[in-house]
Amino acid sequence: MKLVIGNKNYSSWSMRPWVLMRHFGIAFDEVRLRFDFAPGSAFYRELARYTPAGKVPVLVDDDGFAVWDTLAIVETLAERFPQHAIWPADARRRARARSLCAEMHAGFTALRSACPQNLEARLPQVGTRVLVDHPGVRADLDVIVQRWTDALAASGGPFLFGDFGAADAYFAPLAGRIRTYALPLPEALQGYVARVFAAPGVAAWERDALAEHDFLDFEEPYRRAPEAG
Repeated sequence: MKLVIGNKNYSSWSMRPWVLMRHFGIAFDEVRLRFDFAPGSAFYRELARYTPAGKVPVLVDDDGFAVWDTLAIVETLAERFPQHAIWPADARRRARARSLCAEMHAGFTALRSACPQNLEARLPQVGTRVLVDHPGVRADLDVIVQRWTDALAASGGPFLFGDFGAADAYFAPLAGRIRTYALPLPEALQGYVARVFAAPGVAAWERDALAEHDFLDFEEPYRRAPEAG
């Protein structure tokens, strides 16, 4: 199989299936396309070989069949590799994990928009201002705190549903945003963020992201404006 992804420092959607596959030892070849969102760019020309959707990530099966959208990729992996506990075995816990992933997939848009992924950066000043200027970010963060607290209390940890699985992979980029922008979390949840980034697949992605040294100006507006932190 192939997994087509974007820049590891910035691509939160690519991160999700990559860290999940790496965590469970599912073999794949990585195809990394450098972000360039200009119409007709090499990024879009190359991506068109794999998907009509024009977005990463894309999972390409052994026979060339492509699956795009992270939820579809996760479900495909769970079906193809049932020996791995990608979802919880218990039906209710599995339904709850899917609910959290779907909520992450479609929601928290204020936080995601105001705090784009940038794993190599530490931007606490930006985070402080975002919480003041964008009330939706605080509202998103409050919901995340509640979801994580409830899941960890129900499972006993160390991850949302016990062992590392799809829900943790799905929230890993958001955990990275919280760390990058120093968004406030209860101490117990700071521990969860630390455990996520110590998990083998997430740690491997972060190492690669830090090694990229591929600054993309359009992904980092706060670096174009020093007064923004």
